Amino acid sequence: MRPLRSHVNGDWFTPTDEGKPLLDAVTGERIATITSAGVDMGSALSYGRRVGGPALRELTFHQRAALLKALAGHLREHRSELHALSARTGATRFDARFDVDGGIGVLFTYGSKGRRELPNDTVYVDGPPERLSRDGGFLGQHLCTPLHGVAVQINAFNFPVWGPLEKLAPAFLAGVPTLVKPASQTAYLTERLVELVLDSGLLPPGSLQLVCGGAGDLLDHLTEQDLLAFTGSAATARRLRSHPAVVGRAVRFSAEADSLNCSVLGPDAHEDTPEFAVFVDQLVTEMTVKAGQKCTAIRRALVPAHRMDQVAAAVAARLAEVTVGNPAHQDTRMGALASLEQREEVRRSLKALLATATPVFGDPERVDPLDADPLRGAFLSPVLLRADDPDAAPVHEVEAFGPVSTLLPYRDADHAIDLAARGLGSLAGSVVTADTDFARRVVLGLAPWHGRLLVVDGNTATESTGHGSPMPALVHGGPGRAGGGEELGGIRSVLHHMQRTAVQGGPGVLTAVANRWMPGAPRTVDDVHPFRRHLEDLRVGDSVVAGPRTVTLEDVEHFAEFTGDTFYAHTDEEAASANPFFEGRVAHGYLVVSLAAGLFVDPAPGPVLANYGLEGLRFLTPTYPGDALTVTLTAKQITPRVDADHGEVRWDADVTNQHGESVARYDVLTLVAKKPGEAG
Repeated sequence: MRPLRSHVNGDWFTPTDEGKPLLDAVTGERIATITSAGVDMGSALSYGRRVGGPALRELTFHQRAALLKALAGHLREHRSELHALSARTGATRFDARFDVDGGIGVLFTYGSKGRRELPNDTVYVDGPPERLSRDGGFLGQHLCTPLHGVAVQINAFNFPVWGPLEKLAPAFLAGVPTLVKPASQTAYLTERLVELVLDSGLLPPGSLQLVCGGAGDLLDHLTEQDLLAFTGSAATARRLRSHPAVVGRAVRFSAEADSLNCSVLGPDAHEDTPEFAVFVDQLVTEMTVKAGQKCTAIRRALVPAHRMDQVAAAVAARLAEVTVGNPAHQDTRMGALASLEQREEVRRSLKALLATATPVFGDPERVDPLDADPLRGAFLSPVLLRADDPDAAPVHEVEAFGPVSTLLPYRDADHAIDLAARGLGSLAGSVVTADTDFARRVVLGLAPWHGRLLVVDGNTATESTGHGSPMPALVHGGPGRAGGGEELGGIRSVLHHMQRTAVQGGPGVLTAVANRWMPGAPRTVDDVHPFRRHLEDLRVGDSVVAGPRTVTLEDVEHFAEFTGDTFYAHTDEEAASANPFFEGRVAHGYLVVSLAAGLFVDPAPGPVLANYGLEGLRFLTPTYPGDALTVTLTAKQITPRVDADHGEVRWDADVTNQHGESVARYDVLTLVAKKPGEAG
């Protein structure tokens, strides 16, 4: 039996103390011992700041995204090993896919989002510039830059792979190193995960560290630039939030705590509807996946009062088909809890729930697991309860963190909303109904108390990701008891690891700082059309001025006839004159855009490969027949693509009339080729 190692200060650290034994959740065998004695927490954090941070900040978002994608591919090659080790935590094959494959999927998602939604730069420009002076010579721009600290994550035992990876991905993409402190019960799986990650050689030194064992004085060494993310119980979250270093240094803190999640069956559902079957199926799944040890699992199932007996019978019948046992056996459908201690904790919570609830299925004290010893393994039968007086039930306060759920009757939509809100904040809720009016009422009533809500009916059930599945593109967190924090959420979680700073100055300075052209900044106009330049030769501020082009009445009438857009403002002088916004017939906005393209486009084949869109199009001043249009096209942002033979160029297009008034403003998006042989 070996001690689990930590990886700090660029090397593996093996503790000399004996530590606490870790047991196989299925067989009770000793796997390893765990202790963090001897780990210098302050030195580990310092190493992350000194070595990991600078190395990550030298990379662009796209380079970091490419590393995440490569890391996901590397881990996918080793997932069978991680699956096998997961069985020792009590996880079935499906549970392991949920944890291991789900974590790898998060890396792939952030690798993709980083390339598609972030610039190939080290600075993120947040929103458009704010004009702070009358003539536009003084602007404000929000910029996001990586914090110069370490993202410390303290994780729960239930997801030893997904938990670390879903926190690592956005921090890494933001340019912030990570220190992982896993929960002890399943830390041997996280240790192997980190070993695989480091053995890949993909990550810069210091960008990932691991501490196995107690946190010790880790939090004492946090600084104003560090972040702390926690997953676990609400009680522990409160202790961490109030730590003197977290409070005194305003350490960015995010908690995802266990919560009393609910699912609501709509009054329209009955035994012959697909929604009834979906509700029963979802409830059984949430009770048995990971043996109910999910922070998003359904703890309270809200059912129309007159449907309680039917739902109870249907769920009990389905639970009777669930085989509890050794995850290695092909017939097992629910494995063990993570530890014997965890099983006893669930039993203690069940005693509190049984004060006002009656059992529908399962005996918390007896189970006959398949191919396993019930005394040595942490097995527990799934337990379904019903509380016929939902207003007095302790289920709104007590959570049994295992395969336990309670049926609660409700009278109407308002009663269901009130019962759900008594959980005082949840990570996830769901509404199963085909009645869109009921769905709207309940969703709007539950939204202030939930971080995520799933609405599902018979049509969406086959495509639904399920009640308990956090998605990388959507926020994962919740108010109140659920911790009050947010994780995931796509680029939102990346920005959580960055400092948003309002920078004020002249357009030229802000262009240099943001590496994006700002209105009013100098432009470069010369004899070479910007469309004749390869990506490497383009510079922010390169411009072309083209025009004027006089718009005629014949142009307007031809465009109306050709496109079929015969809106009266373009075709009826009298009606157009009666419109308070016009003084007569006006040119189509899209005619203006088309004429502008005809002015600035260089027609011969060249580095510009394609126009793939317009963004932010606004028509600012009407264009009348006889107006002369001029367009100024300026390279606003240049984004090379990693390992591609092209990049993206965003152009600022400003179309003005003979009076110098802007009639249209928008961004043109193009793909521009690199020089031959420059794809790398």
